[in-house]
Amino acid sequence: MQGMHGLGGRMATRFVEGGEQLVFDHAAQFFTASDERFQRLVDEWLDRGLVREWSGLIGELEAGGRFKPIPSSTPRYIGVNGMRSLADAMLPESDMIKVVRPCWISKLEPFNGLWRLFENEKPRGEYDAIVIAHNGKCANRLLSTSGLPLLTKQMKRLELSSVWALLAAFEDPLPIPHDDSHGAFEGAFVRDVDSLSWMGNNTLKLFPAQTGTPECWTFFSTAAYGKRNKVPQENIPKVTAEKVKEDMLEGVEHALGLSKGSLHQPIYTRVQLWGAALPMNTPGVSCIFDPLGRAGICGDWLTGSSIETAVLSGMSLANHIANYFVSQGERPEEFAIGLHENLSQVEGHDIGQFPGLDSQKPQVAQAKLLVAQAQLMPSI
Repeated sequence: MQGMHGLGGRMATRFVEGGEQLVFDHAAQFFTASDERFQRLVDEWLDRGLVREWSGLIGELEAGGRFKPIPSSTPRYIGVNGMRSLADAMLPESDMIKVVRPCWISKLEPFNGLWRLFENEKPRGEYDAIVIAHNGKCANRLLSTSGLPLLTKQMKRLELSSVWALLAAFEDPLPIPHDDSHGAFEGAFVRDVDSLSWMGNNTLKLFPAQTGTPECWTFFSTAAYGKRNKVPQENIPKVTAEKVKEDMLEGVEHALGLSKGSLHQPIYTRVQLWGAALPMNTPGVSCIFDPLGRAGICGDWLTGSSIETAVLSGMSLANHIANYFVSQGERPEEFAIGLHENLSQVEGHDIGQFPGLDSQKPQVAQAKLLVAQAQLMPSI
């Protein structure tokens, strides 16, 4: 895997050490469960103390500070101490599974009915099947020389939006509009602000009993803003990072109905570009599998952009591969899935706007952002 800080991709939490530790979920903000298979898994996480329900006030914030709560009959879940803690808890305990990180697989090579994997010409083992659980340019480069033309074609047809994330800590609480019956919101889908689509208070969400500490906020841009200001995410120019920070903080002022320049400057900021954030088109299948190549693709982008769709996609592909090997490779055409489906455009590429997502029941990434993400990237 590629991740330097932990498992999970857009189930990401950043911990900043200093006088006081600052904690930010900087991709997936929360998730929901609508499928029985995923709900059973969530119930296990609840029993193990890995997740809990988030009862904080969430709603829509229109430019100028007009806030409207969003009722929800579906529980919203968050990772205890952040989303990354949930991902880290999934580290396999079985000797049959080995996680290597950081590891950048640069080449796939078929050999005697197996797949050889290489990291910069360094052998990384031989395997019966391979799974691509990544997207964007890196996956395209890897597949382009793999001898898997059908998978390569489908992956290259995938279109993804770009979303900027701004992490900001404030010494004093932000002047948040209060709902008469519920108090201050903890998360809001922002409308009619070019540089902002979501703002969430990590401190109140993760540590509701904590007082007297800085407020840690995660802000996400719109996809349109991300597209106009896209740069190589591995090497963000300082001038771009500064511009994005200023634009998004101005967006916060606009959303809250504050006068320009009146927002107190944060004591900490960091910007991050999710260059492959949310799907703009989808094949509408839970996974893609090429039985002749013994290779498959899974990810939240195949059917939506949420933690739930990511998990169900992985389950679907795992079962598909297992069934294929149980069949001993007979009738491979019966196991092919998603290789020839057309990709259909989906509406809404900002946080909180996902295919099949009822605007009255947002699932936050996601971040991936899987903004996987993912929902924010939610089940951002």
